[in-house]
Amino acid sequence: MMRTLKRNIDKAEIADMETACFGGRIIVLQSPAEAEKAVRFLMSQPYVGIDTETRPSFRRGQTFGVSLLQVSTADTCFLFRLALTGFTEGMKQFFQSPSPVKIGLSLRDDFARLHTSADFEPKGYLELQQSVAEMGIEAQSLQKVFAILFGRRISKSQRLSNWEADVLTDAQKLYAATDAWACVRIYEELERLKDEGYELR
Repeated sequence: MMRTLKRNIDKAEIADMETACFGGRIIVLQSPAEAEKAVRFLMSQPYVGIDTETRPSFRRGQTFGVSLLQVSTADTCFLFRLALTGFTEGMKQFFQSPSPVKIGLSLRDDFARLHTSADFEPKGYLELQQSVAEMGIEAQSLQKVFAILFGRRISKSQRLSNWEADVLTDAQKLYAATDAWACVRIYEELERLKDEGYELR
């Protein structure tokens, strides 16, 4: 039976859904050596989900650089604490390599923020906003797209927490990992739907 998808969804409907959380390994990286080791593993993968977190500013005119870079496979998510790891040469090569395919949502914003830490020319990336639009889905936020595809809600409760804290809480780590992992799941589901067919309403 062909799957039917909504073109869009409202926040009230999402609020009633069960919460989706990443269930794999979360590895926090806090040194350049740890970052380089993680990059070597990630370079061996066919595709990964990426996202960033930035310390929120509550003062007019005050901005911060990227605090956290999340890169996830289907079962392992690496959290790069950029203030501690720096933007290593391996990380630069990772972003400039055609593989793995780097999947995200609003990647232009993520790349712009990362460019305050390092100069690189991103290659091998896939923008999910473009992918869903090409399939006729009007929703553009990660939360809405995930809800349409899976009927589950991604929590945004930690979005404005302090990503520069000395120690990240378990809730922060899970939130950050879930966002990057969700990009992988969305990509895999979109590819499946393209093969098996779908209709919109």
